[in-house]
Amino acid sequence: MATTFTGPQLYQEHFDSQIYLDTYYGAVSGVFIKDGYLNFILKKLHKAFTSGGVKGDLMIDIGPGPAIYQELSACEAFKEITAADFTDRNREYLEKWRRNEPGLFDWTPVLKFVCDLEGRSGKIAEKEEKLRKTLKRVVPCDVTKSSPLHPLVLPKADCVLTVGCLECACKDEEAYANVIKNLSSLLKVGGHLIIGSVLGGTIFRCGKMHFSIINLSEQFLKKVVTDTGFVIEDLEVLHREFDKHMFDICNHTSGIFILAKKVKDV
Repeated sequence: MATTFTGPQLYQEHFDSQIYLDTYYGAVSGVFIKDGYLNFILKKLHKAFTSGGVKGDLMIDIGPGPAIYQELSACEAFKEITAADFTDRNREYLEKWRRNEPGLFDWTPVLKFVCDLEGRSGKIAEKEEKLRKTLKRVVPCDVTKSSPLHPLVLPKADCVLTVGCLECACKDEEAYANVIKNLSSLLKVGGHLIIGSVLGGTIFRCGKMHFSIINLSEQFLKKVVTDTGFVIEDLEVLHREFDKHMFDICNHTSGIFILAKKVKDV
């Protein structure tokens, strides 16, 4: 079990994109399928990008790993999306998805769920094509840097989205607070920050590897987001029922969704 911080080099060397997707999002047996977190986050994102009024020219998805589900509703609300991830292997996987290469993870159940949310049942192929057209670039990033996308320079974004990333990238609360400041630098005032994360966890497993996650609390996240110049517009926690097998894979106690509007630079 991971007892110390597993830094970026371990992800670069040992993180397996396909095993991660199968473990956490695989039909029936995936961790985030069984505990309800995937459907929870998809519903919250759908709401944010429709009645929540989050829209604009550019959204930056920070730390998507090899996943695309968090962008499915966003592609209807933004002219373009940039996906930014630290790990080479994850970026390569996303590029393969953009090229529609065979043999990749099957997102069909998720696509169907989102299409149903949007009142577009059966429009799975159209949804995939829309996201492929909207996802303009897949780029490297390091959230611990003051300019996370360096050397790439983009206009200030209308939305920065990060799901399932920051709790893995930060070794402690101080580092997390600095990362939120770094992400805020990518956002225009009036833009939105969306965080999807897990609370109360310390490890997650990907194949034979165990990776550390920071033990976050709702109270800490509220404070760090508001202290960084944001006003929280929506926050919801999804509590997780205990399941020993699932907790052995990832031991978080709940999931959280935060939608916050940037009102000032800090």
